[in-house]
Amino acid sequence: MVAAIEVRGISKRFGTLQALEDVSLEIGQGEFFALLGPNGAGKTTLISILAGLARADRGQARVMGYDIRADYRQARRALGVVPQELVFDPFFTVRETLRIQSGYFGMRGNEAWIEEIMEALDLGSKANVNMRLLSGGMKRRVLVAQALVHKPPVIVLDEPTAGVDVELRQALWEFIRRLNGDGHTVVLTTHYLEEAEALCGRIAMLKLGRVVALDTRANLVRKPHSLNLRLRLSGRLPAELAARDHGRGGGEHLLRLREYAEVEPTLTALRSAGCVIEDMELEQPDLEDVFLEIMRRPEAAVAGAA
Repeated sequence: MVAAIEVRGISKRFGTLQALEDVSLEIGQGEFFALLGPNGAGKTTLISILAGLARADRGQARVMGYDIRADYRQARRALGVVPQELVFDPFFTVRETLRIQSGYFGMRGNEAWIEEIMEALDLGSKANVNMRLLSGGMKRRVLVAQALVHKPPVIVLDEPTAGVDVELRQALWEFIRRLNGDGHTVVLTTHYLEEAEALCGRIAMLKLGRVVALDTRANLVRKPHSLNLRLRLSGRLPAELAARDHGRGGGEHLLRLREYAEVEPTLTALRSAGCVIEDMELEQPDLEDVFLEIMRRPEAAVAGAA
């Protein structure tokens, strides 16, 4: 079975800015995949290259086995992209916009599918409303609908819930989960890490245009630390523990441990230092903890990880 998305050695420079550098990854058919990174990491540039909106300086990319250059039409038809920006034509209604988008891909007689998409995204009551009269949240719903009108096997969502209300977010994810359950591959970029943790099976993290982490969600949260030891105590941490403290201060401390065997020696060190534990909680780190840890690594460590 061919990969839904295959990227090999993609590099892209804009003037003096190296937006992507030797990026390689493979996303299987039917995956729900997250592409994470801070602003400027290269996520949108990579998506633009896959969609044919930008051309890589080096490397190759395929969508459902189609080369994005040699087989542009087939590759583009296999891909549905929801962009970050609210780009729309102000002269058409919602229904007209979706019909026109269908025409770009040679789709005819898909009125039933258009109605189903509008219903799923709660756009039915706005079907005959001009695009320029919609709220920002409603315009974003239309962008999602536009990406889906040609029933692409691969769907890329670039910050789809940025600035939208909780109701839309829940409705959108319910619909996208259904599409993924039907076999569609979904690639998500988001700054809401709880979304990626709840939805995605595998995650890639980009920093400075490079892939610095690529693994399953379960494996990532086991790296580089296995446990968080949260403490509220009176007294000063001993020097060897203070160097590992990621807490907020004011008596609240967060110590990162690699394994359960480190718990007892840590408590022993606290007792020996005269610390009195007022509250304690042992927890697994979440994706946000891992993300922040990886992004704080120095550039040399990032290059080694990539």
